[in-house]
Amino acid sequence: MKIIKKKIWPEYFNNIKSGKKKFELRLADFDIEGGDKLLLQEWNPETKEYTGREMEVEAKYVLKFDLDKFGQKEDIEKHGLFIIQF
Repeated sequence: MKIIKKKIWPEYFNNIKSGKKKFELRLADFDIEGGDKLLLQEWNPETKEYTGREMEVEAKYVLKFDLDKFGQKEDIEKHGLFIIQF
């Protein structure tokens, strides 16, 4: 199990803290697997400073995918993706 520190903007920090948001979309430029912890540190993009608030969440499931895995790279680039929480 690893602890991985990541910046998070106030809007998303608050939604996770309240329980409304139960997922995270991140660039896959680091190693993470189920059971690892994310230490989310609130970052104010306007002041470019940390606010001092942070929380730790557990990665229960990690899905990494290639944009062209299903032969849809052009469609994804044109329309974007949804991440749907249920």
